[in-house]
Amino acid sequence: MAMDWERNTRLSTEGNAMVAAVSALGRLLMALIFVRAGINKLGTIAATTAAMRSHGIPYPDVLVWGAILVELGGGLMLVAGLYARWVALALFFYTLSLALIFHAYWTVSDAAAARSDASFFFGHLSMMGGMLFVVAFGAGAYSIDALMGAGRALRSPRRTGIVSNELGLRRTRGP
Repeated sequence: MAMDWERNTRLSTEGNAMVAAVSALGRLLMALIFVRAGINKLGTIAATTAAMRSHGIPYPDVLVWGAILVELGGGLMLVAGLYARWVALALFFYTLSLALIFHAYWTVSDAAAARSDASFFFGHLSMMGGMLFVVAFGAGAYSIDALMGAGRALRSPRRTGIVSNELGLRRTRGP
């Protein structure tokens, strides 16, 4: 009993405007927290630098600008779907470092502060999960990545018979 693999496992945005729109909305919602944080840091450079210094981050006067670039630039690139997989991977590791440096709740002795840091820590883990979805599945059809890759598919190893592109995965004939 042969099943139409492509039809029954269609997770791609190919021909599915609803999935494409949901993917774009998901990118926007994930990116909002980074864009807002980057904009907020622009208005609070001294306070952000002091917070970084208090957590032992070296060269906070310089690295504050790197944080702004990652948050604001990376967030806007994620919204647009420009190099979305690479940006999501960078934001994944950035968020991981923030969680471990600023929200290590297991090191906090005050119970209320530990609960607060735990909430932030697990919120960061949730954001990291969203970033991994973008790394795994790409930006979707409503993205600059899809426009740049239109008509260009990347083949995985021939033995799998799977074609991968920004629009999703589909089965090919033969080995």
